[in-house]
Amino acid sequence: MAATTQEGVEKLTLADTNPKLPQTNGHKTGENDDADHGEDSDEDEHEHVAGNGANGTNGDAAPKKKKKKPKKKKKAGAAGAAAKAQTSPPRIPVSQLFPNNEYPEGEIVVYKNENSFRTTNEEKRYLDRMNQDYLSEYRQAATVHRQVRKWAKSYIKPGQGLTEIADGIEDSVRHLVGHMGLEEGDGLKAGVGFPTGLSINHCAAHYSPNAGCKVVLGEDDVMKVDFGVHVNGHILDSAFTVAFNPRYDPLLKAVRDATNTGVREAGIDVRMSDIGAAIQEVMESYEVEINGNTLPVKAIRNLNGHDIGHYQIHGGKSVPIVKGGDQTKMEEGEVFAIETFGSTGKGYVRNEGEISHYALKPDAPKVALRVSSAKVLLSSIKKNFGTLPFCRRYLDRLGHEKYLLGLNNLVQSGIVEDYPPLVDVKGSYTAQYEHTILLRPTVKEVISRGDDY
Repeated sequence: MAATTQEGVEKLTLADTNPKLPQTNGHKTGENDDADHGEDSDEDEHEHVAGNGANGTNGDAAPKKKKKKPKKKKKAGAAGAAAKAQTSPPRIPVSQLFPNNEYPEGEIVVYKNENSFRTTNEEKRYLDRMNQDYLSEYRQAATVHRQVRKWAKSYIKPGQGLTEIADGIEDSVRHLVGHMGLEEGDGLKAGVGFPTGLSINHCAAHYSPNAGCKVVLGEDDVMKVDFGVHVNGHILDSAFTVAFNPRYDPLLKAVRDATNTGVREAGIDVRMSDIGAAIQEVMESYEVEINGNTLPVKAIRNLNGHDIGHYQIHGGKSVPIVKGGDQTKMEEGEVFAIETFGSTGKGYVRNEGEISHYALKPDAPKVALRVSSAKVLLSSIKKNFGTLPFCRRYLDRLGHEKYLLGLNNLVQSGIVEDYPPLVDVKGSYTAQYEHTILLRPTVKEVISRGDDY
């Protein structure tokens, strides 16, 4: 989900309350091909050699038998272990593709300098081993994200409605985690981490279509695709940008390089200010030519990366994308979304447009609600989303009707936070790339890394 904001735009922070590069279908296909072939029928074991006579006249001679052919051994784990090919759209749960829950690692980066001891330190290795369930759930979420975005990149085309695109991505996520989220509490086990952001052109973040949205993706549009996957509250947050006109390639390259710079610089005991300075230097070294005008790519200074908590897309730390004075350090065990935004406009966003994103505040006050629909809605939000962000389409999907009065009442009461779209000046173009990193005790793992970005 898009970054936290500063400098006049409300900071999007949810406090903590509770609590190898992937090969998408990494198993070899065809491992079962020999499993049931080459095994002779048992009937052959007692066949007589031809020529002994139909009536068995040489009855004193012992009947000859064909030598039994040895059966071919089945390969270990062949029955069901081989990965199937994912469908299009994605519908096979990844647990079936990886039946032993051994999901691919992300990009493993060894710590250097004063943290180089971590790779071989026995205490750190022990701590890492204690986190295997947590790692498995994060890798499952990452595997889902890679498979869904691979499909989405081939699926998204000019002329499609944004609702069609968002529903396609979110339905794929739900199928791949094996939780459709229609039964009470099912979406809290695994599913969509936050509403799919489909922000176009000067809109940098937090736009997701509401019911009745008629917006259609255009040939000359630049669209940020920001979606998340969670497994047991461990949220994988990653984003990319789609553009069909090659004139925007330098903009996309600037932001992608800036994000990779942030990923490279991030690590245990690294100061946020140092990461922001490195990101800004790389991003603002690019220019893009649009309609004969050469425009500098600017880092959007009031959008940031952020840490991720359990069932919380935004923790208490921000990762700036411009230089500044934040001396806060990253720490062992933390999870960060390293995301950067570049713009051909002012490089500053403000709230504007119809709201789609909402989230229950973890520290929400206990308020006496007088609107009956607000009480019903709050109960549903707690049971189905908890502190995970949601949007109006999700409420529609659960069968809620005429809920806007109640939803607005929850926002006004300070129980639910709303997140308006964030926009730069009209006529400008913005891009976004994002990765999730785990600062494990022994190594840094870029959990969302794929062959694409």
